[in-house]
Formats: sequence, C-alpha cells, structure tokens
Amino acid sequence: MNVRVVHDPDAIDPAAWDALVDAQPTATPFVRHAYLAALHASGSACAETGWAPHFLLVERGGALVAACPLYLKDHSYGEYVFDWAWADAYRRHGLDYYPKLLDAIPFTPVPGPRLLASDAADRVLLLRAMEQLAGEAGLSSAHLLFLDESDLAAAGAAGWSVRSTVQFHWTNRAEPYADFADFLASLQREKRKKIQQERRRVADAGVFFEARTGTEISAADWSFFYRCYTLTYRAHHSTPYLSRDFFARMADTMSDNWLLFTARRDGEPIAASLIAIDPRQRTAFGRYWGATEHVSCLHFDACYYQPLAWCIANGYRRFEGGAQGEHKMARGLLPVRTHSAHWLAHPQFARAVDDYLAREGAGIDSYIDELDERRPFKREAAP
Repeated sequence: MNVRVVHDPDAIDPAAWDALVDAQPTATPFVRHAYLAALHASGSACAETGWAPHFLLVERGGALVAACPLYLKDHSYGEYVFDWAWADAYRRHGLDYYPKLLDAIPFTPVPGPRLLASDAADRVLLLRAMEQLAGEAGLSSAHLLFLDESDLAAAGAAGWSVRSTVQFHWTNRAEPYADFADFLASLQREKRKKIQQERRRVADAGVFFEARTGTEISAADWSFFYRCYTLTYRAHHSTPYLSRDFFARMADTMSDNWLLFTARRDGEPIAASLIAIDPRQRTAFGRYWGATEHVSCLHFDACYYQPLAWCIANGYRRFEGGAQGEHKMARGLLPVRTHSAHWLAHPQFARAVDDYLAREGAGIDSYIDELDERRPFKREAAP
C-alpha cells in the first residue's frame, strides 16, 4: 500500500479519480476531477489564495483505491462552517491555529462524499493518514466539511468531533408536482399569495427569463453572468472567490452541469442566476447571482422560483438552496441538517471544542424543532 500527497490536481489521473467518485452513491459534480482541477488551474483555489492542495491518495498494486481533496489552509474563508472563534481562542493562548488541514470542496457548501473510498475501512484509513500528516507537520487540526452519511460514520469510528449546521433544501413529492402552480397549491395560503405577488412585481416590471443549459450558454452569456457575479461581491465590499477563467473552464469541461437564468427587460440582460445541476442525481444547486440594476423581488424569482419551476418541469428531485437563509422556508425549502467533523491535536482544546459542540448541538436540535413548527406547506400537502 502506498499513501502519498499530491500538490497539483493535474498530477492525478482524472479517470482513476472519477472512478472513485462514480462509486459514491451521494457524489456531486463538485467532487469530480475537472471541477477541482479548474479551481486550481484558474488560480481560484491554490496556494496563493490560501488553498494549497495536499490531495491524499491511497494506492494498492498501483491502483488508486481511496482519495480525498485535501488542502492546507492559512485562513477560514470560503468554507461556510465557521471556526473563527476556535482560531481566536488559539491566538489568545499564544498558539497557532493556522495552517490547518481541510478536506472540503472550496467555496462549495454542498453535502457529499469527502472520503472517496469503497468501504468504511479505507475511509478510516484516510482519516488516520490526515491525522498523521497534521501531526508530522505540527498543524493544529484537520477538518471535513459537508460530509455524507458514510463519511460521518467513519468520522465517528475514528473518534473525530462532529458538528451540525442547517441548510434549506426543496424536495419534490413522491408523486411529483405537475407544474409550479401545483407546487404553489401545496403551500399555505399566505405563503402562496406572497410568492404570487413577488412574481407579479417582476413581471409587471417588464422582466422575463431565459433558461439555458450546457452548450446553449454562449461565451457572451458567461461573460454577462460573471459581470453580475462580481457586482454581488462589490455590493458587499468583498472580492469574488472564483475567477473568470474558472467559469471558462467549466464551460469547456463541465458544461452539462450548469443552468443559467438570464433576466431581460426590453431585450437587454439585467440579471443572471447560475445553477449547478446533476442529471444523474436529478438534483440542482443554487450557486451564484447578480444584477446590473435593482428590480423589486427579482432576486427571489431568479434564485428560487425560476429554478424550482425548472426542476419541476424537468423531473428533478431536489434543489439545494446553499448555506444559511431562514427566508428560504417561505419559498418551500425545508431545514436539513448538515455535518462536519474535526480533529484537534491539542488535547485540552479538543476537550473544550467537544464541550462547545455538545452545547451547540443541543441548540441546533431546538432550532430545527422550532423551524419544523413553521413549515410553509398545508398539513395534508407536505412533501
């Protein structure tokens, strides 16, 4: 058996990596080789941006049998599982929290497999290799973010600390909705009326949408989208995580995994919403949006109602709305528990984090119970 670290995704055989991905029942497009390689090659997730690849590979007889997308991080940006308080506690005690090891998909809070292996033993092997790598380098910690149930079981078996957060996902019914009007009819009256009013405001402003997928999305469409994407970050006085080159690579290598809604008024584009799609899993993922001008309720239509209508029309089973956002419940997205796992080298800090996570976990349980009381669906129509 050979366990090694690779610092450039392009040095990994794409077919061997994707064979591991294809063997995972919960795999998403974001863990495929082309996606991770594009993040690195485009300068979006690389050492210069604080995401130094340390991809972990396990080989037997020269064949790749397990792997994980591992990064050496010198900050906590782009993760969506917040450990800034942990880093601050280390600093106040004169200890270095950064760099740390992170098994995650950069800038992508989408649950899925992080330990690419065929069985539980190899998943635990990857975790032990991460612990050894962190220990030998004198790192504070190692983390897995937005892991699936198989990874969660492996983390528990390895004694890692588990943390829960909440996202909001839409799920189609066992007997799928016939159309968006059928979905609206399943909602409580006040929720249904609010959505209808919001969509009417957009329509009354003279705005209509075009939906394009795959190679239907032109270079001009991608450029306009990227302009909108940067405007969203500018409005929040921030810098985009992803470069224009990253999206160009997506258009070249993973075009079938993207759905673009372009909002137009008087024939001119004024907003764009980019959705990732997984035809195999029949799942869509809310990703990025932006607008060149303000139109009341345009964000809700572009980011929720248009994608949901598309999902229903195309037989998709789930729409994941991304990180945070209690307001999504009023649009038919329900709370879903997500998980991360953490290993801290310092025994006292590890115990302190376990105590904190126990209290935080109880709070998450109460929060989800509270949210369940506010479900937007009619009782008899809940999915």
